[in-house]
Amino acid sequence: MKMSGAEAIIESLKNENVDVVFGYPGGAVLTLYDALYTAEFRHILTKHEQGAVHAADGYARATGKVGVVIATSGPGATNLVTGIATAYMDSIPLVAITGQVAVPLIGRDSFQEADIRGITTPVTKHNYLVKKVEDLPGVLKEAFYIARTGRPGPVVVDVAKDVFAASLDYHYASEVKLRGYHPIFEGNLETINQVFEELRSARKPLIFIGGGVNLSGSSEALRQLVDQTGFPVISTLMGLGSLPYDHPQFFGMVGMHGTYAANMATTECDLLLGIGVRFDDRVTGLLSDFASKAKVVHFDIDPAEINKNVLAHLRVIGDLKWSLPALVQRVKDVSSELKQQVRAWTENVLSWQRENPLTYERDAELVMPQTVIEKVSELTQGDAVIVTDVGQHQMWVAQYYGFKHPLSFLTSGGLGTMGYGLPAALGAQCGLPDSTVILFAGDGGIMMNCQELATAANYNFPVKILILNNQTLGMVAQWQRMFYGGRYSHTSLKGNTDFVKLAEAMGVAGLRVTKPEELDKVLKEALATPGPVVVDIRTPETVDVLPMVPSGARLDQMIMGG
Repeated sequence: MKMSGAEAIIESLKNENVDVVFGYPGGAVLTLYDALYTAEFRHILTKHEQGAVHAADGYARATGKVGVVIATSGPGATNLVTGIATAYMDSIPLVAITGQVAVPLIGRDSFQEADIRGITTPVTKHNYLVKKVEDLPGVLKEAFYIARTGRPGPVVVDVAKDVFAASLDYHYASEVKLRGYHPIFEGNLETINQVFEELRSARKPLIFIGGGVNLSGSSEALRQLVDQTGFPVISTLMGLGSLPYDHPQFFGMVGMHGTYAANMATTECDLLLGIGVRFDDRVTGLLSDFASKAKVVHFDIDPAEINKNVLAHLRVIGDLKWSLPALVQRVKDVSSELKQQVRAWTENVLSWQRENPLTYERDAELVMPQTVIEKVSELTQGDAVIVTDVGQHQMWVAQYYGFKHPLSFLTSGGLGTMGYGLPAALGAQCGLPDSTVILFAGDGGIMMNCQELATAANYNFPVKILILNNQTLGMVAQWQRMFYGGRYSHTSLKGNTDFVKLAEAMGVAGLRVTKPEELDKVLKEALATPGPVVVDIRTPETVDVLPMVPSGARLDQMIMGG
């Protein structure tokens, strides 16, 4: 078929079964947007390019599909960088199509020119600069293949302006073969046998799950492994939801703000099965003392993660969709034996949980942030898609919301991007229109992309936006309180911002909670109200996220809450 470069992009997106793209037009992509005018899939116009890329990220996390974002050249493309880096750190499949100045103008500091390929090289799985129209179909086919296969990640396709208007004979390949790129799906079965032997000899084993379990769709295989072995389970922030919070063998999140039971189990275990984890510093605490009594078995699809932070005694390279079922098959005949040999250990971990549960100080006169999260968990029964921004509220959600389902918790883990939450929630709602999507945000982070409230109103996305408003940059202030002598340098957010009026100005319903007795009624009203709703919830200023492992300390050196 004869068509323009812009039409070839639209056709390629159709061939990849794309049903929605997020973006913002500009001069370099005008020809592409003209072709989008008659496209069969949706385009969501956000109010800022950063909002568009976070929305595409939220859509990808919620649906498991590749998110797609479009931006123009120069500042349009550079406004995507934070969102691309966010997706890269959390292994989220994303294709960003950016405009570039025309081929003859590249490298001349032309109007709205930026080397987006060079800028994004450290934070993409791969990227392209397309200067020949005949290259477009092949590049897009490769981009989607790279984004979704192996360890997922973002891919940038930068297209010169004149390529959009040039014509080509369109052909879209049915498969991709890339020299040097061979994503590992199945590994060496002998390693599964070696893991099996380690399981049979361990007396204090611990299953440690990460975001890879969610991303690979391996939650059911994980549940089978847990049920057959009887081993206790802990999770990273990104792994939450892979196993229901109320599973009797689940002991919560590990790390800086992990549970006492999870941190002590990691300290005392003799075998640690790290499944789809990357041993981030927020998890390990003092690296030299992390799981120092244990043999570490690392399951991962990316060989680059093995031994990067924690030395693995045994590595299992391959997709978890292969390795976990293979291990389940191997252990099923000795299930009773495994459960018997770890019974005393499991009871020990249970005793840590009973003696030091998650707890916080309550005040009858104040709306405690943890209470808000517990109440939302009760009202939704764990069946909502929960999105957070970054900060104290993010950790409280991880601690106090009862996640029951995979892909039900969307948050910026690796990069810790304030401003992520609101647009990501809109993307999730776009991808899952029949789901209840709830955003927890702080009064700091919500302002970083608050313009997307207008997007929520324009498309009537029924996201419920709960702002835990303590009038301070909560997590930074907590560190100042605990480690900097209470010197609150530029963390106060006390001012004249009225979030209810801000929401209403952008066409979103606004509610407020200032007293504990108002909480239940207002939350129920928000959940029952059609369309988007902002709830400004006034919480106390000096509540800390606890437990907390100070930076540089061991996991067993927790500051506990009361």
